[in-house]
Order: sequence, then structure tokens, then C-alpha cells
Amino acid sequence: MTENIWGYQPTAGHTAGTSLVGYKVEATDGSIGKVDKHSDDVGSAYLVVDTGVWIFGKHVLLPAGTIIRIDADEQKIYVGRTKAEIKDAPEFDKEKHLGDPGYHDQVGGYYSGHRA
Repeated sequence: MTENIWGYQPTAGHTAGTSLVGYKVEATDGSIGKVDKHSDDVGSAYLVVDTGVWIFGKHVLLPAGTIIRIDADEQKIYVGRTKAEIKDAPEFDKEKHLGDPGYHDQVGGYYSGHRA
């Protein structure tokens, strides 16, 4: 089975072009923060989540394939990973994110190995 970790799942309920900035993000075991930035780019869709005080202001990169469901009415995004899995993910690196294709491979590989 091949999973596109960098694409929205058809069942997630996301409409391309809809802003997700400010939406709360829920892991399988509780809230992890809010969306600071997102992309709908085909093959590289993602969320950048500001975890706030939860893990001392760290930003994490979540591939769109980790999203289970988006609730537009509640402005919440549900992801199929635990808080610990997200906390232990490679730290978001803005420079690598923009210019190092290996960085997406690293992050995608991490999340592909941790399925809900």
C-alpha cells in the first residue's frame, strides 16, 4: 500500500484554497496547538503548527496525509498521530523546508512510520 503522506486524504474534508490558518489542531490524545501556516501544493501539502507552551513554542511540520478530518464549523483539524509522536518529530526548519528536498523525505519518513 502506498500512502501519499504529502497529500490530503479524500476523507479529510479539505477544499483546496480554504485557509486553515488559526485552526486548532487535535492529536489522537489531545490538543497540540494552532495552524500557523499551510499549503495545498500537490505532492507537498502540509501544516505548520505552533505548539505554543505545550512544547515550549516549537513549530512542527505536519504532512497533510496525517490529517484525518477537518471540522470547518469548529475550526479544528484532527490528525492521526499522538502528542508524543508529534513532539518527537523532526523539528520544523524553515530554511531546510524551503530549500532541501531531503528534509521533506526525512519528515515524511518519520510520519509514515507512525500510523494511527
